[in-house]
Amino acid sequence: MSRKQKKMLWRILAAGALFLLLGVTPLGEGAWWPLYLIPYGLVGWDVLLRAGKNMGHGQLFDEHFLMSVATIGAFACGQAPEAVAVMLFYQVGELFQSVAVGRSRRSIAGLMELRPDWAYVERAEGLCQVDPEEVAVGEVIQVRPGERIPLDGEVVEGSSSLDTAALTGESVPRAVGPGEQAASGCVNLTGLLRLRVSRPYADSTVAKILDLVENAGEKKARAEQFITRFARYYTPVVVWAAVALAVLPPLLGMGPWMMWVQRALNFLVVSCPCALVISIPLTFFGGIGGASRRGILVKGGNYLEGLAKPSVVAFDKTGTLTRGVFSVTQVCPAGVTEEELLLWAAAAEQSSNHPVARCVMQACPQRPLPQLEWAEELAGRGVRSGAEGHILLAGSRRLLEEAGIPCPEGDAPGTVVYVARDGQYLGRLTVADQPKEGAAQALKDLKAAGVSATVLLTGDNQAAGLAVGQALGIDRVYAQLLPGDKVAQVERLLQEKAPGTNLVYVGDGINDAPVLTRADIGVAMGAMGSDAAIEAADVVLMDDDLSKLAEAIRIARRTVTIARENLVLALGIKGLVLALSAVGYANLWMAVFADVGVTVLAILNAARMLYTPKS
Repeated sequence: MSRKQKKMLWRILAAGALFLLLGVTPLGEGAWWPLYLIPYGLVGWDVLLRAGKNMGHGQLFDEHFLMSVATIGAFACGQAPEAVAVMLFYQVGELFQSVAVGRSRRSIAGLMELRPDWAYVERAEGLCQVDPEEVAVGEVIQVRPGERIPLDGEVVEGSSSLDTAALTGESVPRAVGPGEQAASGCVNLTGLLRLRVSRPYADSTVAKILDLVENAGEKKARAEQFITRFARYYTPVVVWAAVALAVLPPLLGMGPWMMWVQRALNFLVVSCPCALVISIPLTFFGGIGGASRRGILVKGGNYLEGLAKPSVVAFDKTGTLTRGVFSVTQVCPAGVTEEELLLWAAAAEQSSNHPVARCVMQACPQRPLPQLEWAEELAGRGVRSGAEGHILLAGSRRLLEEAGIPCPEGDAPGTVVYVARDGQYLGRLTVADQPKEGAAQALKDLKAAGVSATVLLTGDNQAAGLAVGQALGIDRVYAQLLPGDKVAQVERLLQEKAPGTNLVYVGDGINDAPVLTRADIGVAMGAMGSDAAIEAADVVLMDDDLSKLAEAIRIARRTVTIARENLVLALGIKGLVLALSAVGYANLWMAVFADVGVTVLAILNAARMLYTPKS
């Protein structure tokens, strides 16, 4: 508890003790009723003060005004014990609310520890301790064991294990070494690391996470927007209804003034909308916090609500469903051994920086390669080069056909590299991306979560797309799509989806940004995804683990369910007791339960989101 909450607790305990003392002694009876003003003032002075200040600013219709009018009116009607009880239980409810909201905020505020205070930069004058925002791209920083990495960078020296739990929710450390990327916000566990900064602080991983979480509350879910609009009109309506209840029946001769004034006071106590105004936002805030602790960043309550009802989930292929790392999957020699085919293919490709060429180079185990004498790269077809007096061709089937070299057509999924030497066909290699480990299970989990259709949208050829689709159990595959074609296909899927449901698109590349924006809910890969994709997405999976998508859907559905429970609970009980108050069947104690009791129950129900169990 905070110091302020502890003071409130002591005020409640002291006022409660005095209240009980007055209730069990003769001093609390008859002419001694003014003594009830002591516990009333002790526990309620801040409510009266706030009501007075708000009235001075023209803000009449809030819970402080309702509590003040109801309790002062109870004193005027000779119901001093009831007045103290109403204020006492109201403050108990406020304390519950404060503790629950504080705990929720701390779950989010824990992320703020991600922000390092200092970075140690190597400069001409030596190792300098500076603010991370003052470090330029290209400078080298040192991160010692136990320190949090302040900026994104590439390891230039040293090796270590990184604790990535704060970013991804994963407890298993990740090993890094020279040439590998290290994200800001991770904790260096073992060795000294020297990193060359690759991004300024404003664009770093940790800065973006903090910005996403801090601004998530600004985007309210429809349930939250409804409560905001509801409270704006609801409170003035019930205040004027209470005035009418106190004035009109006595004027019409339906009973004494005191009876109807007391009913009106009960009506006011019941009408306080605290349970709705607090518990619904708290539920969504808790859902966002619970998701963030699992490495799932949701940019607003509206996106969390939308994620609760997906019917179609569409995926990009490379980097999302597959690892994004090409490898040689098939070697088909013709008249030579596999080793010879790989050797001459690598010799031909050694001057190219194309990803397929790099992949062929890595697949060749023999070193050194034949010395390259000259090379010519032919855009869209491959390379022509010379090595040790031989003329080498490596590329598409079209390249060899242009040279008059017949070759069979490859039917394996992926990119086929045809190789020839001195006009003789040597064979072909198939280069393909591999599905991510766990991707198939993640798609099964989505189906189990109620997703009706999974769709693959890829720019790769039909064979590669179908191979991945069949391996992972995807319902529909659309291949050879340019970025504009992906948007058009998503438009068609949006028209086909069931009413009241959402289309979710998952991607990681720059070319996915337009589709992420157009989909109902865009989900980006946070570890390997491009900045453009992360900016355009509504949800970010920080560790690129597709299984987190089904988990996010479960968290979203639980959040929406709890919010609906609170809505029904509060409106149902309040509506019933309001009606009973108006006809005289509800006393002040019942009114107190309908206000404070329902508020406490709703807050406790909402607080369940802070303890979302792992599936």
